[in-house]
Amino acid sequence: MKIVRYEDPSGNIQYGEKREGAVYRIEGDLFGAMTPTDEAADVGRLLAPVDPEIILCIGLNYKFHAEESGAPIPKFPVLFIKGRNALQHPGAPIEIPTFLASEEVDYECELAVVIGKPCKNATVENALDYVLGYTCANDVSARDWQKKMGGGQWCRGKTFDTFAPMGPCLVTADAIPDPNDLEIGTTLNGEVVQDWNTRDMIFNVREIIAFLSGSTTLLPGTVILTGTPHGVGMARTPPLWLKSGDEISVEIEGIGRLSNPVVNEGEK
Repeated sequence: MKIVRYEDPSGNIQYGEKREGAVYRIEGDLFGAMTPTDEAADVGRLLAPVDPEIILCIGLNYKFHAEESGAPIPKFPVLFIKGRNALQHPGAPIEIPTFLASEEVDYECELAVVIGKPCKNATVENALDYVLGYTCANDVSARDWQKKMGGGQWCRGKTFDTFAPMGPCLVTADAIPDPNDLEIGTTLNGEVVQDWNTRDMIFNVREIIAFLSGSTTLLPGTVILTGTPHGVGMARTPPLWLKSGDEISVEIEGIGRLSNPVVNEGEK
């Protein structure tokens, strides 16, 4: 099932099932009992498919991306966290910071995993049993704050407002039996800049969930970003940074296309 979250014309937040080019209202709770109806949804504004409890992110998780970054292959998943403030909706703008300014804002297409029930000490064998579904994400990154001005940690450069677009829909886990065999890519202003497959992950989705849930409860609504393949702007010669006026799109096989314009902070 493809689930969208939307705001209706009255400002109410609803869920709908996307099927045959239309959206039909869903009754119930995303993390409880959901009942699709045949009532056409009145979609005023498409929202990110989940309002995350927390956004856990895995860095350097594709072999070729680790190589282009000049980093050794990690022995354990590299974890950082994005704030909920970073969430952005499909079609809404990514804002380049100007108050705490960045001149090196980068794109990263990522498969996002949404946890559907409390998950603690999962095993590699049962890890996918805790997954509600998957969506597209863009792990937008201010590389100057990540690499040079962030005090040795990544969160400052990763968690500015609008730096975690997600969407356009949540595809339930039953429709994606193997999350590590999906085409994934990024298009910038119509040009393909990333084009790869999730099978290149160093730590696959099962291993990531098992690691993150070790002695730690992942609550329903936890979103896990699973890393990006090679082709990021930082690794290009010359570097390719996002700028106002750009249009950036992330596309994942079986899920869809997440597109966002780019503006400077404060621009309309």
